[in-house]
Amino acid sequence: MGSDNQASPIDQKSIVLNDITTPNKSQAKVELHITGGVPQTLSSLDNINDEKKSKGQVDTGRKNVTHPTSSFETLIHLLKGNIGPGILNMPEAFLNAGLYVGLIGVPIIGIICIHCMQLLLQSSKILCVRKDCEFLSYEQTAEAAFSTSSWIRIRRYASAVKIGMITFLVLTQLGFCCVYFVFVSQNLYQAIECMTGGTGISELGYMVIIILPIVIMCYISELKYLAPISLAAGLIQSVGFVFTFYYLVKDLNTGEVQELPFFAGWMKMPLYFSSAIYAFEGIGLILPLENKMKYPDHFGGSLGVLNCGMVAVVTIFAAVGYFGYLQYGAEVEGSITLNLPPGETLAQCVKLLMGLSVFMTYPIQFYVPASILTPFVVAKITSPSKKKIVGTAFKTSLVLLTFSLAAIIPNIGLFINLVGSVSSSTLALIFPPLVHLVTVWPNTGKYNYIAIKALLIVSFGLLGFSTGTYSSLVAIFEYLANPTPAPELVCE
Repeated sequence: MGSDNQASPIDQKSIVLNDITTPNKSQAKVELHITGGVPQTLSSLDNINDEKKSKGQVDTGRKNVTHPTSSFETLIHLLKGNIGPGILNMPEAFLNAGLYVGLIGVPIIGIICIHCMQLLLQSSKILCVRKDCEFLSYEQTAEAAFSTSSWIRIRRYASAVKIGMITFLVLTQLGFCCVYFVFVSQNLYQAIECMTGGTGISELGYMVIIILPIVIMCYISELKYLAPISLAAGLIQSVGFVFTFYYLVKDLNTGEVQELPFFAGWMKMPLYFSSAIYAFEGIGLILPLENKMKYPDHFGGSLGVLNCGMVAVVTIFAAVGYFGYLQYGAEVEGSITLNLPPGETLAQCVKLLMGLSVFMTYPIQFYVPASILTPFVVAKITSPSKKKIVGTAFKTSLVLLTFSLAAIIPNIGLFINLVGSVSSSTLALIFPPLVHLVTVWPNTGKYNYIAIKALLIVSFGLLGFSTGTYSSLVAIFEYLANPTPAPELVCE
């Protein structure tokens, strides 16, 4: 993320592997001020430090960042990076947990995820000083933690950890791409079929139609050319979310609350965890955002940009899940937009907007796996022209792979549960406390509380990983063995 990458939430997630570290001095510390109980961690703090800098009292600590972002701009990117299609699956997550267990579980999972983000941020700062560089990306932080650890026996695992981290990032992004194919085709199908009175094109047909434009967009290899697409997608998505939430609270019959279960049972909890952790999978965005800030010390801390932004994210997730489930009950779909009345013009526009925004975001999600895997594929090719042809063919095959998986399993909820349990739980819950523990070892605090805390969080992540993956695979196999046709679309 730099001057060439300005907008999309997914945009920010996708640049994790491409932030190049630049050696520099350690960052200067900036004191946080609180006035009247309101944290000045956004644009006001930038103004304060601009005044201090003019007096020679403070240094930004960022001498090698082109067009650094302000605290307010970083907050906007943080919100956009964490509020994506996963939030539209939150009502189905509540279906698997129960109305109030789901409501209680979202802030609990959110607090753990936010703490893991803070641990990753702390580890990065410590390792930047240790390696005498200005910033590190996620996988670079993990590798540096193991390669420089005072726990000598684990240094040999540094390369394996980096490879594992990159593998999960690739799987996560390709999983997102599969979700996007299903999401776009289903929303376009409902909107266009009802707007036109019926074209006779199936959901699979819409999925086939969007292949060619997606492939063409994925040929774009420079992020700066994707920035305008990213910005437009973010704006369209914001409008779509506003109207979607309007439908969740419109004419809500609170008398039906008693009919919804308080707790849906332990058997469905792994699916709830998978959906929730998928929605919270914004940890790959944390270091790139902090790395590009004008005043990076505003990002962390109890009243910093990270905590303020993520509290807002948790609140929005809980609200969408609660009101979505309250509104539609057991009828909730994998994306709540599919529950909006298909015969209403406004609902049709919302589905078009959300489908278009996710369609435009696909190439940005696709950028990470393509940028990682393509160099390996063309490594032994010496001819520039042949290298370009092979690279283009490989990108096309990756897009077709995600299309094929989406066509085989055209169910948003199943994909979200699998990606959330396998990749998101690993990146958001398992790696951060491990990396932090390795970074600070053997200084694990009084009574070894850092080690104990890391063990508890990792155990929680592994429990969610194992149970969620098992439940997701069982649900997928059952779907494949006994596929249930989608209900006939009634545009009334």
